[in-house]
Amino acid sequence: MCSENGGGGVPATCWVVIPARNEAATVASTVRAALAIPGVVGALVVDDASRDDTGAVAAAAGAGVVRLPRRRGKGGALEAGVSRLPPCGAVMFLDADLGATARAAGALLEAVQSGADVAVGVLARPARRGGVGAVRSLARWGVSRLGGRPLLGALSGQRCMTRAATELLRPFAAGWGAEVGMGIAALRRGLVVRELRVAMAHRATGRSLTGAWHRGGQFLGVARALARIALRDARARGAVAAPRTTAPEAAPAAAGGAKGCTKPRSRIFWRR
Repeated sequence: MCSENGGGGVPATCWVVIPARNEAATVASTVRAALAIPGVVGALVVDDASRDDTGAVAAAAGAGVVRLPRRRGKGGALEAGVSRLPPCGAVMFLDADLGATARAAGALLEAVQSGADVAVGVLARPARRGGVGAVRSLARWGVSRLGGRPLLGALSGQRCMTRAATELLRPFAAGWGAEVGMGIAALRRGLVVRELRVAMAHRATGRSLTGAWHRGGQFLGVARALARIALRDARARGAVAAPRTTAPEAAPAAAGGAKGCTKPRSRIFWRR
């Protein structure tokens, strides 16, 4: 934990990082709810090259704003936000479309203040799943396979962690793979990970073309992150298991062969 912890190692201050792209309709209420959480001292919205007024709306609601000139995806937005935070005891990640329900994230900070390194919010399944089930199943399977145990909130973007844990989990996986990458890294490092059911809800995407495109991008992002981790593991195992090789000794020239020449002449026959 960083230097601004309270007595007994309890995080005294928490900053909230909110990655956002084209979320002008909901980001203000999300920021206000986050700032109302006891212990939260500031919110930083990372505007991931939005085409609407996300940044301006967030600033008007009281958040600091980082505007990215080019889209970097969720993982890149989180990296940009964390790299600009002042000293603090804990860092919270919230999605920009939570609205007023973001206030329930206070339970995650309380879990960190009670000794958890990482607290993950598990949201209730929406009535209309809109294709999220496949992405969630892939994320859970991947974290269980590569991290050693399953996490119900493997795909959840609602997390709070000590500042020290945040630094241990960086750099974050690119794009939509950020959460599964964090989960796997936290479990592998032996951090204390607690999952809590929280009364938060996303804006429903439904089964529209936009929703399908979003879920498809999520699925590919999660799959790509899992594949990269598995590939790194395979390379690491190969580097450890590969035997040391030595150059073979040259075979002695055949008896009666020409000196200094061990390669037989080749003959080419042409057929007519």
